[in-house]
Amino acid sequence: MNTTKMSIPIFKLTPLEQQAKWDDIMGQMISFVSETNADIDMAYDWVCEMMECDGFVENETAWDNFYDTFTEAYSFAE
Repeated sequence: MNTTKMSIPIFKLTPLEQQAKWDDIMGQMISFVSETNADIDMAYDWVCEMMECDGFVENETAWDNFYDTFTEAYSFAE
């Protein structure tokens, strides 16, 4: 039986490294939004660049955490 991997990994790091890097980036979100006056699209692109991934919107947990962190950062920056 030939099994082929059907999905492409979202992140290139191991799960433990992913979580540490994600937590660090989410911790930097307030500074990033404050310094750049970023909207949600710009913040999303920044996170993707920092995580070296094409996107994470399909990962509900990651998206929810990103959205909550962004809205907090955005309200803080106003």
